[in-house]
Amino acid sequence: MSKVTWKTEPDEHDYPAAASYLSLVATAGQVTGVVERLRDAPLSHYKAKDILRAADLPLLSPDNAHVAADLTKIRHGKALSPILLVRGNAHHGIVLQVADGYHRVCASYHVDENTDIPCRIAGWE
Repeated sequence: MSKVTWKTEPDEHDYPAAASYLSLVATAGQVTGVVERLRDAPLSHYKAKDILRAADLPLLSPDNAHVAADLTKIRHGKALSPILLVRGNAHHGIVLQVADGYHRVCASYHVDENTDIPCRIAGWE
């Protein structure tokens, strides 16, 4: 399997996708604010295994259609878009939200669980 390569900026369509997902767990005003903060956030890097743990999400199988598509991109050397994250709060039992990029995290994990994934991360406030 090839090494995972990443774009330097998230794809523009990742932000509306993040907003759509986040609208299931927050109010419209909260979503608008956090998406604006995600747009302005610098890139940080986190390991695939840590993102899944912090978000309390299962690792999707490589035969999941979206994970498989990302694995194909990786095999062909195509750069993936950075992940959009909303910070959780361990003290209050709030897990990290993968606002956009869950399938990319899983594909990266299947290549190497220690893959450093570029992310934009913002808090709810």
